[in-house]
Amino acid sequence: MPGARPRQDDPVQDSELDRHEWETEWRELERRLADARAEALPKLDALVAPMLETRGPAADPPAGAVDSEAEIVLQLREVRHVTRRVEASEPVGPGAGFAGTAYRELYHDLLG
Repeated sequence: MPGARPRQDDPVQDSELDRHEWETEWRELERRLADARAEALPKLDALVAPMLETRGPAADPPAGAVDSEAEIVLQLREVRHVTRRVEASEPVGPGAGFAGTAYRELYHDLLG
């Protein structure tokens, strides 16, 4: 299939490819975030989602989960609420600034 990434059997190599793709996409999104914060939020969410699947905590942490994981999940729920409002063309006011900063922190935490 043209343009498809070949299947890798080495999880370390897969992880390195993922990281490179995330970093490349982040550089572009960071520019958009500076120019049009609210409009960048859906794309930031789309970047963070696969990172969470690969490196993040479960969306519904089990009982006894580490507090920092639960905090990440709560923060993600809040920023996704703001992002969904942007997608629905609803006013978000200063929430866009909060969400942009939260996505940035989450990205850096997940990239670790």
